Amino acid sequence: MTPDATAGGGPVAWADAVLAHGVGSRSDLPVPVWLAVTGGACAVVVSFAALGLLWPEPRLRADAGRPLPVAVQAAVDHPVTTGVLRAVVLVATAVVVAVALAGPALPEANLGVYGFYVTFWVGLVPVSLLLGPVWRRVNPLRTLHALLARLTGPAPGADRLDRVGSWPAAAALLLYSWLELAHPGRSQPSTVGLFLVSYGVVQLLAGLWFGPGWFARGDGFEVYSTLLGRLAPIGRRSDGRLVLRNPLSGAEGTPPVPGLTAVVVVLVGGTAFDGITRTRWWQDGPGLAGDGAGLFATLGLLDTVGVVAALYVVATALSARISGAAGGPAAYAHSLIPIAAGYAIAHYFSLLLLDGQRTWRLASDPFQTGLDLFGTAGNLIDYTAVSPRMISLVQVGAIVLGHVLGVVLAHDRAVRVASPGRTLLAQFPLLVVMVAFTVGGLGLLLG
Repeated sequence: MTPDATAGGGPVAWADAVLAHGVGSRSDLPVPVWLAVTGGACAVVVSFAALGLLWPEPRLRADAGRPLPVAVQAAVDHPVTTGVLRAVVLVATAVVVAVALAGPALPEANLGVYGFYVTFWVGLVPVSLLLGPVWRRVNPLRTLHALLARLTGPAPGADRLDRVGSWPAAAALLLYSWLELAHPGRSQPSTVGLFLVSYGVVQLLAGLWFGPGWFARGDGFEVYSTLLGRLAPIGRRSDGRLVLRNPLSGAEGTPPVPGLTAVVVVLVGGTAFDGITRTRWWQDGPGLAGDGAGLFATLGLLDTVGVVAALYVVATALSARISGAAGGPAAYAHSLIPIAAGYAIAHYFSLLLLDGQRTWRLASDPFQTGLDLFGTAGNLIDYTAVSPRMISLVQVGAIVLGHVLGVVLAHDRAVRVASPGRTLLAQFPLLVVMVAFTVGGLGLLLG
């Protein structure tokens, strides 16, 4: 699928194309859809049974890992490294915002649109999964806050930050999901520019009030990167030492702060709604509502997130009742991190590999002045870089693997907190929800 403003009626048609987030279909699978869905559900159930037999004791340790060489840690943590990375990202962010506000009016010619929706949002997933919470390290909001804080002085609300939890990040991610999936003018450069400016101003004001710790609680993009970074093979122990680790050990160390459940539910629900908007039912129904399409999309997004939240909260409540353990939904919220990661990979990786190429072409001449800074302005988009069959295989694999890893994390937590003799029984409600998410996720993507 090639986004082209001239092929289907102009920018509106292009907007629908660029936000479709995936180009695989059921005809690209080497097996029937029903078999892929059934196989995925069976993989989750078999994993649960195997864990019950082979994993009787907790095995994941948050501080586990093999330390990296001291020279590597010194280079990574050197102030020059941090300064250069932050300066580069700050300049790149400024260019994206400037082009979105003052650059070409056509979305397909505007670096701000592709740079934000594709390269940043989608690219944040693989980078965080491989290298850890990279956005926390280079966040341009942190850079600007550090400069402004020198003028404003101590943060008056710093002692109240712990009460806030991650609820602001959940709200920020829900707002982004609404922008990406429901806002009628989501692909217009001016919309992207105004969103980035408004979001930045609000975040900076909150940061000046609560202090730099705000961004780890309130910046949805940083919190998203940090959660995905929990699954990275490179992490830090509590003493700050860089280590190579079992990615699941990193997820086990996720602190159960207030609002964590809301964050992961929004991530899973938002991606699930993206899948709903690509179904024939949606495109032939609410998607054709004209001026009311935005309202239907908003209600659909909220309903989908609400359903995911209800299923998860009920399952964890039943699990706690059976096991006799305290902790509530937050006790198992970390088990949804690999599911969110699997959904993100399944929905968006082809967008990064295919449409992401356009970002680098536009970056060579962001204001369309005839320059060619990097020699890539004339590059054609290679839509054969990944085959439809490979896309479908990755989609199935990412969703199934994400749910299997979620089952592993939930099981390890259950044997850690549940009463003896009730470990497996306490996990049945969560297993049912995991299977439902697997079937639903594969059905939406492939059906």
